[in-house]
Amino acid sequence: MSVFSRVSPRRRTVAAASVTAALALALAACGSSKDSSDSSMPGMDHGSHGSTPSASASSAPGMDHSGHAGMDHGSMGKDDGLSDTKYSYSLVSDAKELPAGKATGYKFKITSPDGKPVTGFAVDQTKRMHFYAIRSDLTGFQHLHPTMADDGTWTADLAALEPGTWRTYASFTPDSGPGKGKDFVLSRTVTVPGDAKDTPLPAATAGTEVDGYTVAVKGELKAGTAGPMTVSISKDGKPVTDLQPYLDTYAHLTAFHEGDQAFAHLHPETKVNGDKGGPDLSFHAQLDKPGNWRLFLQFQTGGKLHTAALTLRVG
Repeated sequence: MSVFSRVSPRRRTVAAASVTAALALALAACGSSKDSSDSSMPGMDHGSHGSTPSASASSAPGMDHSGHAGMDHGSMGKDDGLSDTKYSYSLVSDAKELPAGKATGYKFKITSPDGKPVTGFAVDQTKRMHFYAIRSDLTGFQHLHPTMADDGTWTADLAALEPGTWRTYASFTPDSGPGKGKDFVLSRTVTVPGDAKDTPLPAATAGTEVDGYTVAVKGELKAGTAGPMTVSISKDGKPVTDLQPYLDTYAHLTAFHEGDQAFAHLHPETKVNGDKGGPDLSFHAQLDKPGNWRLFLQFQTGGKLHTAALTLRVG
């Protein structure tokens, strides 16, 4: 969501004519509205409650790299998550600060081009909403699945947060209206008061360890170019072959760009076959921004979710 270019079973194709026409009408109707975007497809500011938009742009609503409507999978050149508004859909929250050092609930709504809260969302990887939070130094990663009240208010139950500036992301797909079938990633920032001390980003590496598992990444990615990437998982020197499905796949990979916190996520192309995943997971990846990316790979074994983190350098 720059984003990895993804091929995922969750995304469905929407007829080109109907989606393009509907989005065009929505843009025309909302062209004079006062939101954080302009009519030329603004960038996404993933972070501030009261965030200012960045300069990311998209060529046409609902269009993927090949020009097919309804197939924008969130490739970074078009949807890096650095805005609270896209195509007049907005992430809205009254929260400007969250407490430090204790669990808290973050409340937000998604509003549609008519300004009303969206209450109908398509199921995506078994969930109607995926929510992420990360601090500005790319620490404290949280991936949650909030709950929604009848009025469209979502509540994400965050674990304790360290002081600093945090960016919160909402990933969803409306199941009605002009954005039906289109993937969105919107974000804002929120402040956690206190003595904020940044943690230096770990150096780029091809592997890391978590909970006794070794995770190795193979593949040299060039900015703006899609290419193969393989993640291999082992334990005690032996290949792991008992990965369990997590959100209908064997791994969930989230990435954040150093500096601007551009967002990306990808699921492996490896076919799910019961609790027999691994050791190798294949990805078709594209990161459009050069520099360091912090990757968070989530996978499950024995009913336990593991989160491995490493830094990847993109040339």
